[in-house]
Amino acid sequence: MLTNEQIQTLHQLFYAERWPIRKIERHLRMGWRTIKKYLHQPDQPAVSRVRASKLDPFKTAIADLLAQDPTVSAAVIEQRLRAIGYAGGHSILREYVAQIRPKPAPRAFVRMEPIAGERCEVDWGHFGALDYAGDKRKLYAFALVECHSRMLYLEFTHSQSFETFVRCHIHAFQFLGGTSREIWYDNLATAVAEHDGRLVRFQPRFFAFAREFSFIPRACNPAAGWEKGKVERAGIGYVRQNFWPLRTFSDLDDVNRQTRQWLTEIANQRQHSETRQRPVDRFQAKALRPLPSLLPDYRDTADVLVHKDIRIYFDGNRYCAPPSLVGEQLLLKADAHNVTLYHQQRELVTYPRCWRRGQTFGAERFEKDLLAQKAAAARSQAQQRLLALLETHGPRLTLEEYLRGMADNERSLARQVSELLELIRLYGSPAVAQALAKAHTGRAFGSDYVANILRQQLSPRPVQPRLRLNHPELDQLVTDPLSLLEYDAFIFPERNEANERTPPKTRTTQPDDDEPSSGSNHS
Repeated sequence: MLTNEQIQTLHQLFYAERWPIRKIERHLRMGWRTIKKYLHQPDQPAVSRVRASKLDPFKTAIADLLAQDPTVSAAVIEQRLRAIGYAGGHSILREYVAQIRPKPAPRAFVRMEPIAGERCEVDWGHFGALDYAGDKRKLYAFALVECHSRMLYLEFTHSQSFETFVRCHIHAFQFLGGTSREIWYDNLATAVAEHDGRLVRFQPRFFAFAREFSFIPRACNPAAGWEKGKVERAGIGYVRQNFWPLRTFSDLDDVNRQTRQWLTEIANQRQHSETRQRPVDRFQAKALRPLPSLLPDYRDTADVLVHKDIRIYFDGNRYCAPPSLVGEQLLLKADAHNVTLYHQQRELVTYPRCWRRGQTFGAERFEKDLLAQKAAAARSQAQQRLLALLETHGPRLTLEEYLRGMADNERSLARQVSELLELIRLYGSPAVAQALAKAHTGRAFGSDYVANILRQQLSPRPVQPRLRLNHPELDQLVTDPLSLLEYDAFIFPERNEANERTPPKTRTTQPDDDEPSSGSNHS
């Protein structure tokens, strides 16, 4: 079949330029019969080739199966056809079944406009996830619409649990100032336990909650979304179109803060397209049923064990408890803002709710009590504190070696660490780090050596004037430097072994009377 461009060229050559058919045949490389056919009738009808389908022999069987059950799936029909020899594919069968399956006639319904305080509708919506420094939490929206006024309440959560579902109801009731006579739902698992035709059985806990707040729960029929169309259009659908686009959020509190502002300034202030009134003007709070005087506690509840590291585990995080309760079972209650621990009906501690994972809370508070009971832990903590104070003024390796050297002498390491911390308090971290480095160079391990160096540096001896003798030649005599190590070994025999390990060039930290201190400010 020739293209439109080829047909146009053919007519141009024959009619406009008067080429003979033989010349056109050679130029366009086509047969003379084809040229005559398109000159006589440029628009040739498309040739349709009817191909036999592997499904054709089984179409009667498919029609019989659909007549028996119009709702039967294509997969079940395929099983029946395979048994009688069908060898075709699944896709072609599924498309054919969808094409010939009887379509139900569209249903008509009557629009209802409830009176004030008569009816509310509730729905959930999924809005992706929030990112908490790499930890993602799914984000859901709870929407409740008072049907007479279209007054909207909206709250975002990270959970669709029963406790969260009920807490959102309570917050919506407080926002409206009461409850309606009826509240309509989809077949939510948190509300509806079983739906068999017109028979609906609600979850016992949810039904008890409805009785507590004096409203009648209603469940829509399956696949009948128009039965709660007001929350579909004026609730979740409106939120997706008007609130969600072009917004950024830092956390759940930020989402709900922006939500409250949007409800107050936009959603409930707009003129509704059906009622031609603003929801805030049409809303009648006096028509609602009053709330109970004492609101029930519907926080998330869990029994948790205090482990040996004084931590309990909840929602991917660790929360610390008093050390005296290790091995005990505590009651944990949580909402979107706080996590509270109870023991024997007594509140122990409350932590802010964290939506990140792998975080620890309360360790500094309760580990301090634990360290007071465990001396070994306190010593380790004191050493870490000493290293933290000094490592910015000297190499950490030198500090750790000096601590190991102090641990080898006869004095208590804990006492020496405490004395070094006291020296830091008196002289400051830079001075102590400098003195400790000098003591390390001289292999003098001990807090008393460091204290002695600091006293020399900060309180140096005044330089004594040279002794002038009567004979001038005697003034020129120079004596060899004296070392007092031999006298120390004689007076303190118990330090012989330590002195033997001391290098020969190591000098005593106490200067001679004839020489100024190494830490003197004199040049």
